[in-house]
Amino acid sequence: MCFRQVRERLKQQVIEMTEKFPGFRPGLAILQVGNRDDSNLYINMKLKAAAEIGISANHIKLPNTATEADVLKCIASLNADPAVHGFIVQLPLDSNKPINTEKITNAVAPEKDVDGLSSINAGKLSRGDLGDCFIPCTPKGCMELIRQTGVQVAGKRAVVIGRSKIVGAPMHDLLLWNNATVTTCHSKTSTLAEEVGKADILVVAAGRAEMVKGEWIKPGAIVIDCGINHVPDSTKASGKRVVGDVAYSSAKEKASFITPVPGGVGPMTVAMLMQSTVESAQRFLEKFQPGKWTIQYNQLTLKIPVPSDIEISKSCMPKPIDQVAKEVGLFPDEVELYGQTKAKVQLSVLRRLQNQPDGKYVVVTGITPTPLGEGKSTTTVGLVQALGAHLHQNVFACVRQPSQGPTFGIKGGAAGGGYCQVVPMEEFNLHLTGDIHAITAANNLVAAAIDARMFHEQTQSDQALYNRLVPSVNGVRKFSDIQIRRLQKLGINKTDPMALTKEEVNAFVRLDIDPGTITWQRVLDTNDRFLRKITIGQSVTEKGFSRTAQFDITVSSEIMAVLALADGLDDMKKRFGRMVVASSKKGQPVTADDLGVTGALAVLMKDTVKPNLMQTLEGTPVFVHAGPFANIAHGNSSVLADKIALKLVGKDGFVVTEAGFGADIGMEKFFNIKCRYSGLRPHVVVLVATVRALKMHGGGPAVTAGVPLPKEYTEENLQLVAKGCSNLNKQIQNARMFGVPVVVAVNAFKTDTKAELALVVQHAKQAGAFDAVECTHWAEGGKGALALARAVQRASLAPSNFKFLYNVELPVVDKIRIIAQQVYGARDIELLPEAQEKVALYTKQGFGNLPICMAKTHLSLSHDPEQKGAPTGFVLPIRDIRASVGAGFLYPLVGTMSTMPGLPTRPCFYDIDLDPVSGEVNGLF
Repeated sequence: MCFRQVRERLKQQVIEMTEKFPGFRPGLAILQVGNRDDSNLYINMKLKAAAEIGISANHIKLPNTATEADVLKCIASLNADPAVHGFIVQLPLDSNKPINTEKITNAVAPEKDVDGLSSINAGKLSRGDLGDCFIPCTPKGCMELIRQTGVQVAGKRAVVIGRSKIVGAPMHDLLLWNNATVTTCHSKTSTLAEEVGKADILVVAAGRAEMVKGEWIKPGAIVIDCGINHVPDSTKASGKRVVGDVAYSSAKEKASFITPVPGGVGPMTVAMLMQSTVESAQRFLEKFQPGKWTIQYNQLTLKIPVPSDIEISKSCMPKPIDQVAKEVGLFPDEVELYGQTKAKVQLSVLRRLQNQPDGKYVVVTGITPTPLGEGKSTTTVGLVQALGAHLHQNVFACVRQPSQGPTFGIKGGAAGGGYCQVVPMEEFNLHLTGDIHAITAANNLVAAAIDARMFHEQTQSDQALYNRLVPSVNGVRKFSDIQIRRLQKLGINKTDPMALTKEEVNAFVRLDIDPGTITWQRVLDTNDRFLRKITIGQSVTEKGFSRTAQFDITVSSEIMAVLALADGLDDMKKRFGRMVVASSKKGQPVTADDLGVTGALAVLMKDTVKPNLMQTLEGTPVFVHAGPFANIAHGNSSVLADKIALKLVGKDGFVVTEAGFGADIGMEKFFNIKCRYSGLRPHVVVLVATVRALKMHGGGPAVTAGVPLPKEYTEENLQLVAKGCSNLNKQIQNARMFGVPVVVAVNAFKTDTKAELALVVQHAKQAGAFDAVECTHWAEGGKGALALARAVQRASLAPSNFKFLYNVELPVVDKIRIIAQQVYGARDIELLPEAQEKVALYTKQGFGNLPICMAKTHLSLSHDPEQKGAPTGFVLPIRDIRASVGAGFLYPLVGTMSTMPGLPTRPCFYDIDLDPVSGEVNGLF
């Protein structure tokens, strides 16, 4: 087989690789310093061979002024580039600056060092680890040439002349580990002719023209000549010719095989470089094959009684987050580290994995909860720990980022609890990577722009406004891109600022916002009841232009909802532009694009679009991304996190996400809003139920946060449980209405009795659940959710006939009525006058075809939080309707609710403290 046949074989391997992994190509990088003619010649040969085989080759050329630091920086970049599988530094380095060649070659990542020159690869070769290293290309080519003769190397006497790191020394090791008896000769060998005469196999790499004479060679020997030397020759136009280290004309008379110079070892060396690059690409695909995880799980040390959440979290030593990223198949350049325990993931991973199948999609929801919550987050974490650490399935949890309002208020953190937590919990519950702070800044920029624009319009003429909005810079006026969009919206198809008529200038500069229609409020990520209603514009500089306004909690901002539903950076920017902040006095919607703020919002939010990577106590991966309110918004984590996770887990893996509040709210919105926009289809619903909540629905006393539970909740009471199962039955029915199998997870508390738990399981199965299981994950971690995990596995194989509840083309009132009657159990709905006006307004403005996001209490299926169980026959009052056009839904307001919580008498922050010596967070979350 000649080098051409090697290339043909490699070409076929590359074709097979790209067919199996569409969009993939082996990548070779060649780094050159300077501009030596001989280096340019060799590099061109390599580039030509790569192109012929189908390898994507990249030639990086640094000037001869490059410093050692410049070269090392370039090497670091290529080491981190997942598209580069083979990487060589062309020697010699042609720089007028001092550069340590060995330092440079050792800087190349060993797994990409297809030249085999790094000390690690050389060391592995010398130890005989031939299957776990790259062999220098010239010795590798020499071995290929020897094999092509058909001669068995094992048992033969081999002589290598030369001991360079590039050829001689590795050639010796290669022959030795192929079971030859090897002698290395060099310039100090006194009996060179005698040693050569003993060789069955002779490899010469001495760098001296025709130093080995034909008469030295043993008859029938194989001779591999690696030399390239120039000698004078008056018959050549150049005045010189190329010869090897062996006197070819006399040696060929005695050797059974001899390589010519040129045309022998050189082309095969290039072929071996290509072969090593293809081998490296194959190793890369094997190591980073989508859906093939090699993950290290953390073993829990369970304690009885179960310690506090913060104690458990602090007792865990999380894996370095870059290790977690590597374990789940993320490339280094797809991960932005934020310290040791959290990272952001680039959206480019979606493009890389676009042809990979999705995994199984599971949503965790719950029955109508008590004010204490029933453990959906804990169950979500317990389920993924069971699937991953105990059943060894690829699994990702996708959860919302919590607001600092509840964290420091009455609810505390949202990292799960007991032995089922996202860790470190203090990082999870506080700033994380700053996404919520960015949302605060972006939201308040819009609020400031609204009031500033109204102020300027009220105090300036049309021409003064125009001169400031489209200023003359160096005598030239020019519209910005966002201003061009506003002109097009107004039907003004002009791009020359001087061409507008007075009427067009007036339409352009006047948004004419009706203050009474402003729906955009300022936000703060802190519970502060005294900001629920404020007066702004009190300073004398505002010239009496004041109005009543309010602050909301940051996570209720439409920008948060946009982040959660966006499909990428471009989609997020477009949604920002569509956000309606008010109406004009003529009833036209005024958008963020009209305010000119869209681009600035995208800049503020450019990093928030990347999901945040963390881990559970048992070491399974978690995406923490977005945290929209579950009443005036849809209450689910981001579409992007789910999509990336579904690709990473592979077709047999699982992605478990959580929907806020009970199934009537969070799950319904997950299906009708999130799945509608994402295009994703769920396989299983996990419905969390507790004996405590069912007793409440069965007529038990009120459950109040911060107040000890009445004895009805701590003593066995099967009658209350059985009566309260009406709520469980209805929520199972709600989930099945969408055509998805339901598994009920009965989250056991220490006060529950076996009889009570068994009764809930029995009722759930009778109500149509695919399965129902008792769970003890809070006290046992993933082990306590094994039965749930197995049930979810089985349910994921069952038919899922997912369907939406309503067609968005229906009138607004009809969509609201469908949700009220079919999900809540209402007899009918009643629109109060303000809601009727909004239906007419939004329909007229073109927003009538948006999905519906009901904003109602989570403490009852009805609008009245005091009505427990499964009430029927009630009329659902719709007080008002508002629009989140950028996010993409209308949200009817059912009853009264606040978007700015207040602090209780004893907030959670009483128990939170910092150790000033260690810097550790102490207290409750």
